[in-house]
Amino acid sequence: MQTSVFVFAYDLVDEGYGHVLDTIRNRAGATAVNLACSYHHARDVFPHNPRRKVRFLEGGACFFRPDPARYAGLKIQPIRSRLTDDHDPLSHCIEEAERRGMAVRAWTTNLHNTGLGSQYPDCALQNAFGDPYITCLCPANPHARAYLCALSADLASRGVQAILLESIGYHSFDHGYHHERSFVPLSPIIRFLLGLCFCPHCTAQLTARGVDMERVQRFVQGEVERVFNGETSAVEHMPVERSTLAALADGELGNMLEQRCAVVTSLVTEITEAVSAVGSTQVIAMDMSGAEVGYATGMPVGDPAPLRAWEDGLDLPAVASACHGIAVLAYARDVNRVRADLDAYTNLLPDGVHLTVGVRPMPPDCYDAGEMTAKVALLRERGVASMDVYHYGLMRLHHLDWVGQALRAQG
Repeated sequence: MQTSVFVFAYDLVDEGYGHVLDTIRNRAGATAVNLACSYHHARDVFPHNPRRKVRFLEGGACFFRPDPARYAGLKIQPIRSRLTDDHDPLSHCIEEAERRGMAVRAWTTNLHNTGLGSQYPDCALQNAFGDPYITCLCPANPHARAYLCALSADLASRGVQAILLESIGYHSFDHGYHHERSFVPLSPIIRFLLGLCFCPHCTAQLTARGVDMERVQRFVQGEVERVFNGETSAVEHMPVERSTLAALADGELGNMLEQRCAVVTSLVTEITEAVSAVGSTQVIAMDMSGAEVGYATGMPVGDPAPLRAWEDGLDLPAVASACHGIAVLAYARDVNRVRADLDAYTNLLPDGVHLTVGVRPMPPDCYDAGEMTAKVALLRERGVASMDVYHYGLMRLHHLDWVGQALRAQG
């Protein structure tokens, strides 16, 4: 089982490339790093960073020097981080990692990009009222798709071991901006309906696939308007369950949910083809369901994580067949919950799928080394291909020691 640690380019620049890689290798026993090569807006606390303890990340930026030729003629152009002004962080990371016998994997947050959504709002998700959600590009938009294929091929050409595709599907109403407010009570299902995309490209593609998008849009507008007006809505208190939603709008909402999964799968297919044309880099699609149910508390409840993937438009078996592997997030303190989630993935995915599992060796998931050791034992028992540790810059350094202790305890 490979062990890899998530890092930001700022970690490497502020603390020193060699120092970070040596710390990760020596304390955690890791043999690889997942470098954020494109990332979304964030405000994070960096407990051991010598230059800045609280930082607002450059939203939507690329933390490497993109090859302009790969984006020639494309509407969407990459945003370069200011860190690339004097050197290429990815190239330097690869060079230093190779000296230490370590691999580098490129970690990208693809459609979740406020920087690009702000510059190209016509490429963003649009709700049933035509309002753009500038925090997320739409997976059906041809310009967004062309950009992501170019970005992934560009990274693959650098010789990274793999590309971890975060945010490759549709985003929910709640996964967005800062200072988000609604003084109208919005139930979970109304929030879900508000997150559905009706941009021209989704409307055209899903209509071509047999969805009556006009009927779905009228239905969503009507139910949301009733709630906004303080009137009774027939769906307001329904659970957000696929079987329940599938019957709405005379069954057309269920048709829409099914067909937008096909949109996401086709995007992953196109990216994989673009990467395979360049070399041997693996494409690993990330299912973020494990973060959505337990990110803040480490105590997820309800259905196992993969049973919520449809909300983001992910048909996991189809996506797994379209690329080289699936990355999942075991963001839970209880090792039995992690076991249940992994069981659900095993039952859902085709045999032999390359599985990467993200873990947090720190609160709220781990409060001592023993809890981390139990998770490592489980992952090895299940034959997981890679354990990805989140996140070097955001954790106290002694949590890396817990990873190393857990690996040594398992031989």
